[in-house]
Amino acid sequence: MIGIIDFGSQYTWLIARRIRELGVKTEIIPYTQVNSSNLSRYNGLILSGSPSSLDKKSSYKNYKKIFETNIPVLGICYGMQLIAKLFKGKLSSGKKREYGDTLLKLKKKSILFADIKQKIFSVWMSHFDHVEKAPDGFEITSITENNTISSIESKKYKIYAVQFHPEVSHTQYGKTILKNFVFKICKSPKDWNLSKFIKNKIEEIKREAGDGKVIIALSGGVDSTVATFLVREAIGNRLYPIFVDTGLIRYGDIERIKDILIGKFNLNVRIVDAKKKFLKKLKGVIDPEKKRKIIGHEFIKTFEEYASKIKGITHLVQGTLYPDVIESAGAGTGSAVIKSHHNVGGLPEKMNLKLIEPLKELFKDEVRKVGKKLGLPDEIIYQHPFPGPGLAIRIIGEVTEDRLKILKKADKIVEEELKKAGIYYKIWQGFPVLIPIKTVGVMGDKRTYEHVIGLRIVDSVDGMTSRWVKVPYKILGKISSRIVNEVNGVNRVVYDLTNKPPATIEWE
Repeated sequence: MIGIIDFGSQYTWLIARRIRELGVKTEIIPYTQVNSSNLSRYNGLILSGSPSSLDKKSSYKNYKKIFETNIPVLGICYGMQLIAKLFKGKLSSGKKREYGDTLLKLKKKSILFADIKQKIFSVWMSHFDHVEKAPDGFEITSITENNTISSIESKKYKIYAVQFHPEVSHTQYGKTILKNFVFKICKSPKDWNLSKFIKNKIEEIKREAGDGKVIIALSGGVDSTVATFLVREAIGNRLYPIFVDTGLIRYGDIERIKDILIGKFNLNVRIVDAKKKFLKKLKGVIDPEKKRKIIGHEFIKTFEEYASKIKGITHLVQGTLYPDVIESAGAGTGSAVIKSHHNVGGLPEKMNLKLIEPLKELFKDEVRKVGKKLGLPDEIIYQHPFPGPGLAIRIIGEVTEDRLKILKKADKIVEEELKKAGIYYKIWQGFPVLIPIKTVGVMGDKRTYEHVIGLRIVDSVDGMTSRWVKVPYKILGKISSRIVNEVNGVNRVVYDLTNKPPATIEWE
C-alpha cells in the first residue's frame, strides 16, 4: 500500500482519498511517528504539504530515514522543499509566492508526467517557500509561468517531487500524475473499494457498540442520514435516531424527515423541540467560533439528557466527515486550525456517551456513493451540504428569531430557483448569507434602510476546494428580485466571487 507522511497539510487526507479512488489502499503516518522500520511495509511513500516553513531552525534532518528504505517517494509542496533541503538544494522564502491556478510548463520527459499530451497546463499552487536550486543528481522537469521550479526528480534515488498539489481537483492531470506514481513507479496492487469499506465499517460498529444502545444525531442531511443507515445495518433496532429542532434548520427539514425517513424507511425518529433553548444560549453571541462551540455543547447536552431516559444508551453517533476533522485540526499533527465544527471542535472535554463517527474517513462524494449502495433515495443523497451549526453560521453576527426568519425565507427562494433553473443538482452548494449591515434603498418611492443578503454558489468535488459558479445573470436576477420583493427587511442582494482557498465555503 501507499504510506502518506503527514506534515500537517489540510490536504493530507485528500491525497489519501485520491489514491483510494485509484483502488489502492493508503495509510497516513503522522510525521512524529516516522522511522525506517515502520516504512518498510509500504511500496510507495508520499510526503504531504505543511503550514510550516523549512527555516534554519527546523529539524528537517530527522527525516533522512525516509530515504534509507529505497522505496519510491513523491514529495508534494512542503514535501518537495524537504527533499531539496535534505539533498542540499537551495530554498527561497517569500520572493515568489503562488496561490491558486498557475500555468506549468513541462521541460523534460518524466514517467511522472506520462500520458499527458499538453506541454502547458494548469496546476493548483499554495506555497510561500519554493525550491530555487535543485539538488545535485536531480533534474528539473517543469517550471511555472513565473519561472519557479515546479517539479524535480532523481531516477537514481527513485524520488519525485512537485511544488503544486496534484490531489486537488483544480490541477489538470492531477489524477494522472498520482496514477503514474502509484502504478508506473510503485507498482501498487488494487485493493480498496467502498463496498469493502461498508462491510468493514459495519463490523467495526458492531465491535464498538457491543451490546449497548446507540443514539444518533440525525439532521436529515446526507452525512447523518448515511451514518444512520450504516449504523442500523450493524445494530438494528438498538439504534435510536433523534432529530433536534434547534430553530437553526431550513424550511421543510422536519417534513422531509417525517415523509421519507419515518414514512418510507420506518426509522423510529424522535423529534425534540429545542428552539427556545438554543436561541437563548446564542443571545448576544457574535463570535463564530463561540457560536459553533455553544451549539455543539447544547447538541451533546440534549442527547445526554435524552439518553438518560433510555436504559442502556452507551454511544452517540455523529456524521462527521474528514473535511470537518481536517479543518478542525483533528487530523495529522501540525495541522493549522481553519475552523472548529460542532461535530468536532464543540465537543465537551468529558462526555457521558462514547462517540462513534463511522464516516470520518470519507469525503462528501464518497458518502453519497455509500448512501447509494445502502439504498437511500436521490432526494437525500444529492441535497446540498448543510453545516452542523445550521443557519447560525450563515447569519453573520447575533442570531435572533427575526434574523432567522429573514434567512429562512431567502434560503427557500434560493433552493426553489436553483431547482427551477435545473442547476441545483449540478452544483455543490448554493445558499444565502445574512450580512450584518444595512444599506440605503428605494421601494415604492420611499427611502429604505434594510439588510443585505450575500449569495454563495460554488462547485466542488469534495468540499476541500471550490470555485464560485458563473450562474447566468437571468437566474441571479430572478433570485435577487424574489428575495427583495418577498423577504421583508432586505433591499439588496450581492454575489460572492471568491474561490476556496483563499475563502472557505461558509462565511463563518
